[in-house]
Amino acid sequence: MTKKSPLAPKENPSLPALDGVLLSTAATEMKYKGRDDLLLVSMPNGAAVAGVFTTSKCYSAPVGWCRDILKSGKQAKAVLVNAGNSNAFTGKSGDAAMKSNVEKAAKTLGCDPEEVYVASTGVIGEVLDAKLINDHIDGAVNKLGPDHWQQAAGAILTTDTFEKVATRTAMIDGKQVTINGIAKGSGMIAPDMATMLGFAFTDAAIDQDVLQALLTDTSNTSFNSITVDSDTSTSDTVLLFATGKENSISDINDPRLDDFKEKLSDLMLDLSHQIVRDGEGASKFVSISVSGAEHDGAAKNIAMSIANSPLVKTAIAGEDANWGRIVMAVGKAGEMADRDKLDIHIGGQKVTENGMAVPGYDEDKCTEHLKGEEIDINVDVGIADGKATVWTCDLTHEYITINADYRS
Repeated sequence: MTKKSPLAPKENPSLPALDGVLLSTAATEMKYKGRDDLLLVSMPNGAAVAGVFTTSKCYSAPVGWCRDILKSGKQAKAVLVNAGNSNAFTGKSGDAAMKSNVEKAAKTLGCDPEEVYVASTGVIGEVLDAKLINDHIDGAVNKLGPDHWQQAAGAILTTDTFEKVATRTAMIDGKQVTINGIAKGSGMIAPDMATMLGFAFTDAAIDQDVLQALLTDTSNTSFNSITVDSDTSTSDTVLLFATGKENSISDINDPRLDDFKEKLSDLMLDLSHQIVRDGEGASKFVSISVSGAEHDGAAKNIAMSIANSPLVKTAIAGEDANWGRIVMAVGKAGEMADRDKLDIHIGGQKVTENGMAVPGYDEDKCTEHLKGEEIDINVDVGIADGKATVWTCDLTHEYITINADYRS
């Protein structure tokens, strides 16, 4: 990893052991030297599984595999993840390599291949060397243990500068359950998932259909509401597993799920924010809230237009209170907005009203806000009641440096 992002959490939580989940890592040296780059998760008693994936039409071999086996309704028994090679745009050779890894893991763990989920992240267009992974699966199985969460989070990183982990506890029917999550992502991050992997595990007992609804809902307000650079990857995968067996909840509206829904949403938001805070070259974490839109979807489109604007992001990086760039981004979003009712607040200060700058607006106050690491932008477009919040980071020269040298 390179120098840790200045926006990284001051300390990572320690994730507790989770009933029914064992983890192990290994170093294949496929791309990285001196670090683990392979993660194996075993759920020997099986787990209900839910997944959300990239919308890219050039999706990776692992994404296609996971989508297909998810439809079977079978429980999951394992997850195999490699970092450094995304196994995307690798044709039939990539499919064959992935299936070789899946079959090796299944044979070693004593389960069906359709019970093994797989994910890859890294360089696009290079055929995966299946043998490099297969040669380490036996050793990884022998090292499986319940307490290897931090190592797991580290093994899946690419250009990330810190491990992304989170844990929450919730009450279901008077019983405490735990949710653990790990994620990776730093660049090629945009809505509809990204070059981003996320894995969450709970010891709660929840049916697959309910688990899928929970994951879809919480992803829309977390992983699908962040952007680093507007680029949607080939490899985005977020999976949620539930290992509990007794009194499985089969109704999404069951009131016993209320606390779990809240804690899962909080965990997903935490992980997604950590990805933005590790945005390639990022020096500022930016929250953009839009209100007064035609509907919530329109508000989100406007917010993302602001968040993805290179001009807005470079102005923030340069600590330049050029709010005209925000006006530009609202106007190009393709959603309804009333020019003469447009209200923009930066750091809590109102800077526009009645179609022009607020008389006496204090630009120095805005500039001072932009010198901080936490930036708040609020926009009301004056149409109706739609609202949304998205999160992004600034765009610095370091982003160019990282991506210009990515394959080196």
